[in-house]
Amino acid sequence: MTTPDAYPLTVNSLIAAANQRSSRDPVMDMVEDEVRQALHGLQDLELVAAARDTGRVPRYEHRIRTVLNLRRDETAVMCLLLLRGAQTPGELRSRSDRMHSFDELASVQATLDRLAGREEALVRVLPRAPGSREARWIHLLGDPSAIPVQAAVLTSDRSSLEERVRVLEERLSAVEARLGPAS
Repeated sequence: MTTPDAYPLTVNSLIAAANQRSSRDPVMDMVEDEVRQALHGLQDLELVAAARDTGRVPRYEHRIRTVLNLRRDETAVMCLLLLRGAQTPGELRSRSDRMHSFDELASVQATLDRLAGREEALVRVLPRAPGSREARWIHLLGDPSAIPVQAAVLTSDRSSLEERVRVLEERLSAVEARLGPAS
């Protein structure tokens, strides 16, 4: 949506886009094998397709808008949440102009409410953090364990405190196993 002249994208342009240092959370440093592996996984989910008649270099196009039946405003919000992580409706409105221009904050909120109200919600609001004026929203695509720990703990209405502690202990053990024991 933001680079129509370069679209569909080659593997090299996907690597450059993924490794862009601005407007990303988290910032990534992907290599060609990782991008190709991600493309294959997305192709298996039918979220990416090889473009037809693109010349000698294969190019790829996203299909998420079609697969999830998203409107243009919904696509813009989902893109921003995927690229930048949790955001307030005001942040989404100010950052969306290249993909979709929202007339007012209420339009962003209506889009978020539609995405959250789907049979399988695509976004969720996080409780307002202490000292913040607005609640932030996150996308629900991908691995649920990838939701930041603070989000998982804050939004876990049904879990008991003991269950949340157990989950955090398991995550800590997994991190320690990857990094080695603490000194």
